[in-house]
Amino acid sequence: MMISTKGRYAMRLMVDIAVNARQEPVSLKDVARREEMPLKYLEQLVRPLAREGLLKSVRGQRGGYLLARDASDISAGDILRAAEGTCAPIACLEGDEVSCPRARSCSTLSFWKGLDDAIEAYVDSVMVSDLASGHICMEEKPSS
Repeated sequence: MMISTKGRYAMRLMVDIAVNARQEPVSLKDVARREEMPLKYLEQLVRPLAREGLLKSVRGQRGGYLLARDASDISAGDILRAAEGTCAPIACLEGDEVSCPRARSCSTLSFWKGLDDAIEAYVDSVMVSDLASGHICMEEKPSS
């Protein structure tokens, strides 16, 4: 699975806002400068993030964007799904139900479903607050 520029930039945008919004909205112009991302691209990214209830806009001269929820309540998965649409590793796992007509006879579906479950569990376990503080919560892996 490959996360597109849209997903990567959306993550950086949300973390930048979490780090820099000190009770005041963060302008996209400032994010673009700090993160070295095109302003026009950021302007397109905020729409799906706001639509999914992750960002809120503040109008006016000192306007900009704020997180719509606390950074500890927004997961990397929330951001990636808003920006990318899905984190599914294959097309037949997109959405709530398996959409492949061969699902009942597919010998590899359980592998892909397991991979999808692992991806979803991981991206939903990492919160914007973890990324903003430089701490990513990872489960301890059993030693071999």
